[in-house]
Amino acid sequence: MPDPADYYREIYLRGLGGETPAIPVAVADLEREATAAMDPKAANYVGAGAGSEETMRANTEAFRRHRIVPRMLRDVAGRDLSTTVLGTEMPAPLLLAPIGVQKVVHDEGELATARAAAAVGVPMIASTAAHFSLEEIAEAGGEGPRWFQLYWPNDPALTRSMVERAERAGYGAIVLTVDTFIPGWKPRDLQQAWLPFLNGLGVANYFQDPVFRAALEKTPEEDAGAATGHFLGVQANPSLNWEDLSQLREMTSLPIAIKGIQHPEDAREAARRGLDGVVVSNHGGRQVDGAIASLDALPAIAAAAGDDLAILFDSGVRGGADVLKALALGADAVCLGRPYVWGLALGGQAGVEAVLKMVLAELDLTMALCGLTRPEEIGPELLAS
Repeated sequence: MPDPADYYREIYLRGLGGETPAIPVAVADLEREATAAMDPKAANYVGAGAGSEETMRANTEAFRRHRIVPRMLRDVAGRDLSTTVLGTEMPAPLLLAPIGVQKVVHDEGELATARAAAAVGVPMIASTAAHFSLEEIAEAGGEGPRWFQLYWPNDPALTRSMVERAERAGYGAIVLTVDTFIPGWKPRDLQQAWLPFLNGLGVANYFQDPVFRAALEKTPEEDAGAATGHFLGVQANPSLNWEDLSQLREMTSLPIAIKGIQHPEDAREAARRGLDGVVVSNHGGRQVDGAIASLDALPAIAAAAGDDLAILFDSGVRGGADVLKALALGADAVCLGRPYVWGLALGGQAGVEAVLKMVLAELDLTMALCGLTRPEEIGPELLAS
């Protein structure tokens, strides 16, 4: 990966010719312009939180409460943000969080995101609920690092099929999301009575799966309504429990992380079950209204996990300084969510690339300004107690 600070310098150099960034640099402007550019139903779907959206606000407020204490007069001329998490080498401790149905904000959806991630070198976690199949996403991403996020359906054969497809397609880890076994109560979506899956969006991994297709009397191409009905019947799995995870371990040799962990005891249980990592996440505030902010949950979970698990983090990350705070509180890597979707809405692949470069540049510059040169130097002493 090029020096992240090169992007900072590039912006000013282009400014000499009268050019300003096409994608807003300030995250508030990015969100506002992207929201205005989206179809209203898509904008509500992307922005929706559970209930009163108190958890979404808590995520943001948690980052504001934690304050960085920079250190001075340290040699930071040479910096290296690279790290390895769950066996995946990455140029910085940053990944793209799994977000489904990206087609609603841009025609190329996950394909554009995969190309952008590969161009920058940042791993993409592809969602089960993508509008394009995991194989199509892998092809678009080429040699770029990628993980596959699994929504575990209630059909064991379908679960196995998806996991095996991901492994064949070159995904480097399985991220099992466990906090969406049933949908959260999202008033924005309910008020517009619109769910993308009922409109043929976000179902490609199901409709193209051989096990799913074998259960249908007619192919999805012949009878989309029946296929959608079968999807609705298999995609939710409220009976999923810890005992089931041994099946997943048997299905694949890939590292497995569980996404949606908010309680330290769940992290300890993941370690006891022989899993490889957890993602501390409240699903961006989309599932439980009034839940603990993910950043507030992170330190206790990191302490409970010790060295037994890789700790990833998402929910509420808006820029490089937020990434740095999450790393200081115990994350090994951080997942970026809504901001890259806003970039996708405004500029497709180029928009996602721009957002990634901005976040990486801010992370690099903020680390330098705090006297830090490598991710392993980042710890809780960076933050005011």
